[in-house]
Amino acid sequence: MVLGSIEAGGTKFVCAIGNTDLEIIERVSFPTTTPDGTMKRVVDFFTQYKNELEGIGVGSFGPIDIHHESDTYGYITSTPKSAWQNFDFVGTLKKAFNGIPVAWTTDVNAACYGEFVAGRGTGLNSVVYYTIGTGVGAGALQDGIFVEGFSHPEMGHMLVRHHPEDNFEGNCPFHHDCLEGMAAGPAIEKRVGRKGQELSEDDPVWAIEASYIAQCAYNTTLILSPDVIIFGGGVMKQEHLMHKVRKLFSEMINGYVETPSLDQYLVTPKLEDNAGTVGCLALARDVVLHL
Repeated sequence: MVLGSIEAGGTKFVCAIGNTDLEIIERVSFPTTTPDGTMKRVVDFFTQYKNELEGIGVGSFGPIDIHHESDTYGYITSTPKSAWQNFDFVGTLKKAFNGIPVAWTTDVNAACYGEFVAGRGTGLNSVVYYTIGTGVGAGALQDGIFVEGFSHPEMGHMLVRHHPEDNFEGNCPFHHDCLEGMAAGPAIEKRVGRKGQELSEDDPVWAIEASYIAQCAYNTTLILSPDVIIFGGGVMKQEHLMHKVRKLFSEMINGYVETPSLDQYLVTPKLEDNAGTVGCLALARDVVLHL
């Protein structure tokens, strides 16, 4: 079975071909521009597999419409990327590939699902995945089903307390000092004038960053009590950061609940940068098998 994966990010698209074992056979990436230009490159990539392709899994930047009964199911909706507002993503794929089955979810849900089927969440019932990079997003799974209601979660915009040594006002255009506004990559850069990867491990900003991520883990623990919380994204590639987060989380939780061992509870992705692609392939496999 030949399966397609599309990680539709706000900065770049990553398209891949894989198989039912979730092995990545071919992958390409290109910048996210306008819908016409970007989707032409998507269609061109998959057209070479058109006679074999059985399903496509899509993890998209959002917000998106996830409700099958909605007239705008499969659309990117009120995104800040104005050219993509109210874009019929799923409909465009189905038109290009003769009604091919398409699994549709958020980019962070896809990464969460990848870790659930083949990473840190394998064999667990409840998995939460955060991406901390250009923005902050999150996905959650309970018994293999995405935690959703009227829409998908936007846990990346939870409110956090200011670190006592942090006078940064926040970088979120909607909420200013929410988690994304205080902890995403651009917030680090605006706060200190340099990108995170340019800073030393002992730079004081990492204590501030760890505080916000630990608060995120604290809130998630008390609301969802998941089996594991996975933190991915570019910011989390600072290997020292997770150690700081675990220490602060332990202080914040203060013995109130007994979590799993923190080196197994607060973790980075086993699949690293492949989590989203593997998740989209798994979702594509699921949608084909359940037809």
